[in-house]
Amino acid sequence: MAIAAPNRDADRTVALGHGARPDPGEAPTVFMTKTPGQARSEPELLTHREPELEEGYGDDDFDDEDKGPTEEELRAMRKKKIWRRVRRTIYVAAALMFIGPVLAFFITYQLVDVDNPEDVARNQAKVVTLLYNNGEEMSKVAGSGANRVMLKPEDIPDDIKHAVYAAEDDTFETNSGFDIGGIMRAVWSNATGGGGGGSTISQQYIKQASGDDDPTLSRKWVEVVKAYKMNKTYDKKYIITAYLNTVYFGRGAYGIAAAAKAYYGVDDLKLITRPQAALLAGMIQTPAKSKLPEYQKRRYEYVSGRMVVNGWMSDQERTAAAFPTPLEAQAGKTASLTGPRAKIPFLVLEELEDLGFDDARLKQNGYKITTTIDPRAQQVMEDSVAQVMNGQPANMHMGMVAVDPKTGGIIAYYPGSDPNGTNWANIKQEPGSSFKPFDLVGLLKLGKGLQEMYDSTPKSFGGSKVVKNASKPSCGECTVATAMKESLNVVFSDMVYHDVKPAGVAEAAKEAGITSDLSKALDLNIAIGGGQTLVSAREMATAYATFASGGVRRPSHLVAKVEYPDGGAAWEAAAEPSYAEALAFDPNNPDTNSKIARNVTESLLPIPKSSKIECAKDRPCAGKTGTHQYTNPQGVETADNAKAWMVGYTPQVSAAAALSAENGAPLKAADGKTVYGSGLPGKAWQKFMNAYLAEAPKENFPRFVPIGEPEKPTQSSVPKPTTTDNVPPPVTTTDPQPPVTTTTTETDDPNPSATTTRTKPRPTTTEIPLPGNN
Repeated sequence: MAIAAPNRDADRTVALGHGARPDPGEAPTVFMTKTPGQARSEPELLTHREPELEEGYGDDDFDDEDKGPTEEELRAMRKKKIWRRVRRTIYVAAALMFIGPVLAFFITYQLVDVDNPEDVARNQAKVVTLLYNNGEEMSKVAGSGANRVMLKPEDIPDDIKHAVYAAEDDTFETNSGFDIGGIMRAVWSNATGGGGGGSTISQQYIKQASGDDDPTLSRKWVEVVKAYKMNKTYDKKYIITAYLNTVYFGRGAYGIAAAAKAYYGVDDLKLITRPQAALLAGMIQTPAKSKLPEYQKRRYEYVSGRMVVNGWMSDQERTAAAFPTPLEAQAGKTASLTGPRAKIPFLVLEELEDLGFDDARLKQNGYKITTTIDPRAQQVMEDSVAQVMNGQPANMHMGMVAVDPKTGGIIAYYPGSDPNGTNWANIKQEPGSSFKPFDLVGLLKLGKGLQEMYDSTPKSFGGSKVVKNASKPSCGECTVATAMKESLNVVFSDMVYHDVKPAGVAEAAKEAGITSDLSKALDLNIAIGGGQTLVSAREMATAYATFASGGVRRPSHLVAKVEYPDGGAAWEAAAEPSYAEALAFDPNNPDTNSKIARNVTESLLPIPKSSKIECAKDRPCAGKTGTHQYTNPQGVETADNAKAWMVGYTPQVSAAAALSAENGAPLKAADGKTVYGSGLPGKAWQKFMNAYLAEAPKENFPRFVPIGEPEKPTQSSVPKPTTTDNVPPPVTTTDPQPPVTTTTTETDDPNPSATTTRTKPRPTTTEIPLPGNN
């Protein structure tokens, strides 16, 4: 059977034109592509070109294939892709936020250890070294631990535990060692530039153990992990016992046993009452403030209130309980310093507490403290006071302080010879006429100057008792310059009553550096440093240093820097905001500010020489004496003085000497004579200044530019018992002061610049309180 041949015609491409092969010169044969539906054709010859399609052939089909997505579709696709990436990123971040901290917590947990209480106690006993400003050792402050008692859980009553819970961590029994709310507060506080957040008792123990109190998140993180590990490792009763054996309560007391002894004299903790426990627990927060009665009361109210809220004390018991007043704090002692220097280490430690370096922190780190005390200046001051007071009545005591005007650093401090006695350099007392420069500051701020004229004749102010001068003036209408030199009470009372006002004097004193509260001194007594005008020798040396520095106020201080044992810096006075310098009298105008200070200096330059306590070798020294009158127990004013002052300065140093007697007794020298500012205080001041500055270059004050009215050509005078030359301006004259006679008392002060102030009761009929009405 014959096989049929395939039908090749059905698969053959149709050729345009006839003949098998084109003749030479003819166009090549053209093959058409098959149309849809055609059977498979033979492969086309590569040498043949495609035919041109007729117009419109297959247009619809090709247009549909060539069209891409629209712009709107592209935008939708892009958004979809972006959101897909965002979602994936969020998923990854969420996972990391959960897994990362968990992993970090686990790793940290494996690496950290919790210190036991005995180790913590040993670390709290490091020695702190105090240095003079030249690097020489002054003293060592012994480590803590002598009064520490390591208790067992059963030795601590529940009342004390509950009080501590109420004060520091009322969820202690149930929490895991950390408080999420406290952590969040710490994070927010650090992010906003604040301090740390509220730590649990476990965290506080960890902080004590490490000695690391830096307000950083890394420290807080490690603290939290350690606290958690501690709570997983130890029973709660051991944790609270460890905490109460090591925490600092103030007053040098480490641990609750030492605190009970220091505050209430109690050795057996079972004798501590709930109110007493509340006060003790309240002192943990800020031990540096434990000596302040207002802080004690505020913390007691808070802790006892929390005890009531938590059911650890009844409201009736709290209401009925009296405030648990602690015993008077006992001053510590050091064996390395005796005499006048014995108090200096404790003054340094008090200042460090105010700066945030409490006893616990100091002894945890074993710091080296460089003080501002110059050992040579300190020795010169001690020698000067000893020489002047040698043979004088034992009931009279001098306090003396010297300040560097360029830094505010206290270079010498004499609180008295008895190391356990009163700090006479810091006791507040009436400064007398040495306060008059602040009257002048107030006047200068009003644009009135040293040539302003006032009537010096005795007079009444607004119905008060007649105010008199303690000595006869050399003039009737007197310039302020003359009134300052002769210390005329009437002139300064008139100045304050009519022009400056008592509040203006208080403001000027504060601007200069006086820190005492003068709110009770806003009557006319402030014009002559009497009444309730109470300041210390340290404050007066600081305020006069502002005059010496041209009106730049620099707070006085005893600490220059704090270093770690290896020499690394922990703190420096130069970077301390509370010690920053400032323009005192006109913060917005440096020129006016310096002029005010220089005008005050000009008025004080003649006084040391006229008081016969001038500086050696014609060194320019400015200063003012002052006394406050003694009133006997019967309320009768006498011819004696209760206080005597000398305050003065050069550009290099400002020093104040204040003399007073025990129990406010009158000041009587060994020869039985009344003591004035130019007497014992003035002599001690002079000896110190001359000895301390003996090898120092002579520095002059800046050029004097007067404020206020131009110099008056003449001033009226009143008859004088003897013929003397008037004291003409300028006030830098060194002519001897004319002799004057006492007109108001029987005292005979040879130096009128040491005028006695009087604070007699005077009826008031005006808006300004008058002397004695406070």
